[in-house]
Amino acid sequence: MARSDIDALSGSWKALLITPNKTIAGELSPILAHHLPKTPVFEMQSYPARQTLAELGGSQGPNLCFLDLISDAERALALIGELLAVQPVVKIVVLLAYKNPDTIMRAMRQGAVEFLVRPFDPEQFDHAVERIALLQRIDSGPEKQGKVITVFPAKGACGATTIAANLAQHYKRVGHKKILLADLDPLTGTLSFLLKTKSKYSFLDALNRSSSLDEDVWKGIVTQHVGLDVLLSPEQVDEGLHELRDASTIVEFARGYYDVVVFDAASVFGDWNLTLARSSDEVLLVTTNELPSLQAAQRAMDYLEANRVNRSKIRLVVNRYNKEFGLGREVIETALHCDVYHVLPGDNESIHRALIEGKPVASNSNFGKSLTHLGDALCPRAKGAGQAARKTSALSGLFSSFFSKTAN
Repeated sequence: MARSDIDALSGSWKALLITPNKTIAGELSPILAHHLPKTPVFEMQSYPARQTLAELGGSQGPNLCFLDLISDAERALALIGELLAVQPVVKIVVLLAYKNPDTIMRAMRQGAVEFLVRPFDPEQFDHAVERIALLQRIDSGPEKQGKVITVFPAKGACGATTIAANLAQHYKRVGHKKILLADLDPLTGTLSFLLKTKSKYSFLDALNRSSSLDEDVWKGIVTQHVGLDVLLSPEQVDEGLHELRDASTIVEFARGYYDVVVFDAASVFGDWNLTLARSSDEVLLVTTNELPSLQAAQRAMDYLEANRVNRSKIRLVVNRYNKEFGLGREVIETALHCDVYHVLPGDNESIHRALIEGKPVASNSNFGKSLTHLGDALCPRAKGAGQAARKTSALSGLFSSFFSKTAN
């Protein structure tokens, strides 16, 4: 994301710095002033009580918070949930003495989105701000329109591409007008094979034209397939594909242009896939109920959580489920310490027929019926679509006074 984009977004931020430690405040304040000059920053020199938090909230309240976990980690960790309860839109950055994976994971589970480690330096601050800016644009940017769903396989041959392709077809069938199905697996993408379609363009062309990407350019890159826009992965595995880092250009453009976006991705590992996971509304992690696949699913979830992907949007989908073989649903949930979001039955005949014909799986098949339920759970049908109204509340007392003065 360009620095100019970050500066533009930071003009709409109102920041809160919570630390009882004057040294920490003295270390971070100059960085905030230099790197976010348009952002007013209110400092609290103690961890606020619940009564004080009750005054915090609404559209005029802070939407960015730097929270000291160094002085009192347990109080600060509890404060994360309390802050989000009164101000759900706030992005919380925790301040740490050192990079402790356990503490970071606990903070992320509570709802923090980023962390900074002492000594605070401009480079790590900029990286954190870039990711927060991306989240801000995704959550509340004026261009936000579509629902973005990314499908990841826990391991190979779990059927993730089949699920992604049929989800896109489902959304077309239930009335959504503009739908994108994209293969963002740089090295082993198989969507073109599944759909029996080819294109001389791929998502690399979108990345290469990111500075001039508009509707006309985009229309020339995607290909049409049974009423869907399809963006394919490169046909040839060229040097440099394994070095791809940032998919946010494609995600942001697609979100603003389509009603529903379905990305078919590779495994969750690596920066490229992490940007997809962080910027998606829903992350489908597809596994089977066989032990190797479930072990891979556990590793994938741990990796996503350790890399600041909110676990609340990770949906575990068990594909080709057969209770006669492999582990049962309750055992899976106990072993992985999470709910199974959806179970798709094994339906080899229907899926094989669709694969041979290059068509979606029949909606009246066992797999098709179950996938319909999954699609409806992830995204409302066209008639019921719409963005939920954001709740707002008045900001009183000191916060209101401070932010209204600094904004002028």
